[in-house]
Amino acid sequence: MAFEKAKVLKAAEKFLSQGKITAAIKEYRQIVDHEPNDLTTLNMLGDLYVRANKKEEAISCFERIAQHYSTQEFNLKAIAMYKKIERLRPRDPDVARKLGDLYGSQGLVVDARAQYLIVADAYTRAGDNKRALEILHRIADLDPNNTEIRLKLAEGYVKEQMRREASNAYVQAANRLHQVGSHDKALDAYNRALQLAPQDIEILKGLLETHIARGTADEAAEILERAVDNNQADSELVAMLARAHLEAEEPQGAEKATALLMTQDASNYIQYLPVAALYLKTGSVDDTVRILNAIIERMLAGREEKELLTLVNQVLERNPDHLAALRMLVRIHWWQRDMEALRSALERLADSAEAAQKPEEERYALTQLVRLAPDEQRYLDRLNVLGGMQEETADDLPPMTPVSPIPAEVPTFETFASLSSDEAPVAEEPEVVSFETTQPEQTYSDPSASFADLDDDSSERGGEFQMVDFGEVTTTDASAETATESSEPDRVNAMMRQELESVDFYISQGYTDIAVDTLDMLERQFGLHPEILARRQKLGTPAETAQVEPPAEFEFGGGDETSSTEQVDTIPVDASFTFEPIAEEGNGPGPTVTPKQKDGRGLDTGLAELFEEFRAAEEEEIEDHADFETHYNMGTAYKEMDLLDDAVHEFQTAATAVKPSDGTSRYLQCCNMLGHCFMRKDMVDAAIMWFKKGLSAPGHSEDEYQALRYELAAAYEQQGDLKQARNLYTEIYGIDVSYREVADKLRELSSKSKES
Repeated sequence: MAFEKAKVLKAAEKFLSQGKITAAIKEYRQIVDHEPNDLTTLNMLGDLYVRANKKEEAISCFERIAQHYSTQEFNLKAIAMYKKIERLRPRDPDVARKLGDLYGSQGLVVDARAQYLIVADAYTRAGDNKRALEILHRIADLDPNNTEIRLKLAEGYVKEQMRREASNAYVQAANRLHQVGSHDKALDAYNRALQLAPQDIEILKGLLETHIARGTADEAAEILERAVDNNQADSELVAMLARAHLEAEEPQGAEKATALLMTQDASNYIQYLPVAALYLKTGSVDDTVRILNAIIERMLAGREEKELLTLVNQVLERNPDHLAALRMLVRIHWWQRDMEALRSALERLADSAEAAQKPEEERYALTQLVRLAPDEQRYLDRLNVLGGMQEETADDLPPMTPVSPIPAEVPTFETFASLSSDEAPVAEEPEVVSFETTQPEQTYSDPSASFADLDDDSSERGGEFQMVDFGEVTTTDASAETATESSEPDRVNAMMRQELESVDFYISQGYTDIAVDTLDMLERQFGLHPEILARRQKLGTPAETAQVEPPAEFEFGGGDETSSTEQVDTIPVDASFTFEPIAEEGNGPGPTVTPKQKDGRGLDTGLAELFEEFRAAEEEEIEDHADFETHYNMGTAYKEMDLLDDAVHEFQTAATAVKPSDGTSRYLQCCNMLGHCFMRKDMVDAAIMWFKKGLSAPGHSEDEYQALRYELAAAYEQQGDLKQARNLYTEIYGIDVSYREVADKLRELSSKSKES
């Protein structure tokens, strides 16, 4: 027999109207069995299971819907469904983790953190320290600019012997500190990471960049020397060492590292250019020529003679009669086939050789000049004095040095011997020559992001990190704060006054629960303001902060549960973390934690502070007021899921994020949605209030006002105030007679008035 959905649905609705929940469930179950993707029916079935007090069956229905929305990336709808599950299964870690992920994807940091703390709490109570730390890592990722939290998280990883995770956390904090110019603290974090992973290339890169930024590249070179000694085959590591020596202006060390690069790959010869330039900068002209002479043939073959020529000319500016440099100049111009420049270089070589009493060099230059300019008698006359032309069989000039994989003039890494200062002439007042290394500068992500400065006081800590309170982390630069400082209090006061008017209305109409929820929201935003406290006294409810259940103590290792007050009393504010030499895994103990721990178990004080900071942020921090879109979209999703209380909260939060006269329709949208939510909750008075708020907001279009007038008229009609409804419909009719069948509405109201 074929399944007739319409017939089954009609039967289900009939049973439902008669209050026969079990029978209705049976009918809806048939529809879901035949059409598993009918989410509307599945949601209805879940709601009926709730009414029948069958929570697990209801959760099964809601979870299917939530998973579907998550797969389709309808995250807001998925959140709404998991919220329904959360009400049936409070503080369930699996649900909390899914909600945390979804909130995080939507940028709802506070909500995501609250959910992740539930998960971390569960893992902690179960003694699963590592998984608890994984969740704390997710919480830290929600605020990547908070380096103090990242450092404390790293300390927790160290305590659990999670070396890789600890190293990564230190590096993430160090990268951020480097970006904001806090180089000393960045260096401290990099060094801690390096103790955990001595050969990690990313750590060494960050450490090198930080040392360069603070002008201590020589210290980085010492560290990299040790790393290269352990791994000479790593070309990237050797290149970093070469760069460190270059930045430290240590040409001999740079030459030594570059020689090792050449043994790995002969194409690295180009790395000798900055070494030669550094020798020249430090006044070592002979060493500059020696390096260039070793790579000239490779550079000419690679068509890189321009850079080579530049350096040779700089050498000749320092010492115009340097014979080896002049010989290279001749070779370069010969390679370029620039006969005019070649003749000039040969003449210079001949004159310098004559002055230096080097007859063979002079004879060589004159021989080439005679070949270039046979009509110049003066070249031939001088040659005859020297004994005639040199005998050569080739038409071209020979290479100055043989091409070999490793030039004989340049020592290898193993055989390098330091050159004493008296082996090379020292030029007077050497000219500073700028040059660029071939190693790219390291960069880090998000440099424009803001950062709360850390406490620099470390006089009593021996260089250790000083943990500070992150009560306020600003994302606004100082200039922007100055520009908006005067207008911000007025805006905040206006927002609060507007919401307090709503509270007064809720109280007068007997909507106590809505009033309390609104006061809770206001208290989180504006603190314990006297106006808020006055209304709480009228309602007989304490401040929200007094209602928060004391958080359970986080203690790893299954320690005894204590109250939060007891826990805080035992944690020093400036609890510190001290490293001892870290042994390799399996070769002895790792780092130790100096603060005392209960019975050798439990959470160290630094990580306990981390938990408390997260909890304090959960209770006190309010999301960015400018995040209108997130709250509005969340409210829309909740409304579609019939989670009207949650929808009201989100729309109210969105309304406080904007000004009624900000030139957009966002405030009116919130008023309209709040009105519709309250209409669906049969709270017509509250709906009327929000429709009126929208109409009183200045600066909007007539079409927007028309829509709100119509909704307000419909609310008055539902309330039974036909006079107010008729007046509004008449106003709409006077502006646009065809608007949403308003003429029919007026006729209906006229008929009702006559009947009454």
